[in-house]
Amino acid sequence: YSPNPPLTLLVIALIPQPSLGCPSGCRCYSLTVECGSLGIKEIPQGVPSVTETIFLQDNAIVQIRLQDLTRLGSLHYLYLQNNSISALEPGAFLSQGQLLELALNGNLIHLVTPDMFRGLEHLRILYLAGNQITRVQDHTFRGLQRLQELHLQENSIELLAEQALSGLSSLALLDLSRNHLRTLGASSLKPLVSLQVLRVTENPWRCDCALGWLRTWISKDGQRLLSSAEQRQLMCSEPPRLSHLSLVEVAPNSLVCIPPVVQLEPSHLTVRLGESLRVSCQASGYPQPQVTWKKASHGKAQLSPRGLVQELGPNGDFDPDMGSGMLFLSNVTVAHAGRYECEAWNPGGVAKVTFHLAVNMSSSSYSSQFWPQVLDVSQEPLYEQDSMDFSALGPATQTAIAVGISLLALTAVLLLIMIYTRHQQYRKEEGGSYCTSKEESILYVNDYSDGPTTFAQLEEYRDDHGHEMYVLNRAKPVLGSSSSRCPMMSGFVQQKGMKEALLDHEMVQTLTRSGGMGLRRNPADGGEGPLTTDPEELFLSQSLLFGSQVAYEIHC
Repeated sequence: YSPNPPLTLLVIALIPQPSLGCPSGCRCYSLTVECGSLGIKEIPQGVPSVTETIFLQDNAIVQIRLQDLTRLGSLHYLYLQNNSISALEPGAFLSQGQLLELALNGNLIHLVTPDMFRGLEHLRILYLAGNQITRVQDHTFRGLQRLQELHLQENSIELLAEQALSGLSSLALLDLSRNHLRTLGASSLKPLVSLQVLRVTENPWRCDCALGWLRTWISKDGQRLLSSAEQRQLMCSEPPRLSHLSLVEVAPNSLVCIPPVVQLEPSHLTVRLGESLRVSCQASGYPQPQVTWKKASHGKAQLSPRGLVQELGPNGDFDPDMGSGMLFLSNVTVAHAGRYECEAWNPGGVAKVTFHLAVNMSSSSYSSQFWPQVLDVSQEPLYEQDSMDFSALGPATQTAIAVGISLLALTAVLLLIMIYTRHQQYRKEEGGSYCTSKEESILYVNDYSDGPTTFAQLEEYRDDHGHEMYVLNRAKPVLGSSSSRCPMMSGFVQQKGMKEALLDHEMVQTLTRSGGMGLRRNPADGGEGPLTTDPEELFLSQSLLFGSQVAYEIHC
């Protein structure tokens, strides 16, 4: 019998027990394994399965794999601080349903997801301080209903999603100090119904309308969560006029926002299949609006296809909070055609603008464009990016040009038919005339009431009294050919004989005189020689030497 058996058993439990189950270099106790500061790069194997506490701090461990902790289902405390852990495989803690405290502070973790902490239903304290975490996504800590302390200080957190802390109904302490937070939504803290300590100091707060709720909350309910010193350490870093002031020192009416204004150029664009596309959506406002692109489908907006210049979320989705304002699509297909929405958001409001994309489905000179039925676009650019290619024209423009060309071709055909018909008629008329030679055709003038068709073919002469007119055709050579079918008229004939001769050949060549002016033949010529007349008639007779056949009328 021992007077103090419990003390004896405790001392024996604390004495290091060399055992075949203790990893090399580690110190093992009954329920504790101490492997700190050994420079090991992975969780050692051979740890007894009954171990409840493991110290692995200050090593060079880079990741936690699924098989590393599978046999350690009795763990209550796991200390992995100050390592080089950058990756935790999803489900790595599935076997640690009894774990109460997990220390991962001082590592290289930059992304935390809900799958990392799956299976930790009894976890009470989680240390994630001193990592490289930049944002906390929605529902990251779901399943940790019993978590009481969450340490996220000394990270680079810029964004705390509205539902990032959902499910933490037992959380009593939240430490977000010394991060890069510029704003904090009121809905982010709503799930924390048991919160007693809130640490948000040493962040570059942007004191605008989005933090109005926090200032009001500090003045009322936040007194029990923030000490007076912590309240004074909530310093504004922007806007410049409020910098170096604490949030509680800023008047509520100075916490203002400017709603966003969006500019989109161009608003309509046509591209060919396989080409790339960049469209800039610029938004202004205060604070700087966050821009996202969404593709509308039958009136509903949905996430755009891959190709947006935005950072991808953990599930491969486009993060709406990191919109760059640039829509980038490569290898454009018909599926890309449609209506897109550029949405700009800040605490002051939301602004949207629509962009319409058409896809030219052919690379030939004449092509058609694909416009989804959901589009309500009535116009499009005439040319794509200053292109003069016919295939870059819109369908309406291409149709109009094709119709115009067809009309011009039809007009030309009709003109050719008319010319051919007239030509045939002229040939028939020439074939039935007395004179068939084209070189020796004669201009006949019967009626001067409407004037001649071509004034260059007419020439007028008058006598001293102004009673005579001679119409001469000077369009032909001076002397006719000896082979001409119409013999050359070299003189004058009597008025009666000339008319009868011409009427027999369906010609109108007349010579009229008035006032008793007669035409006399030279008897020595036997009636066949040229007529003799007065000097005026001689002039006319001589004029025939300088022109081809003459058809003329003399009017008195």
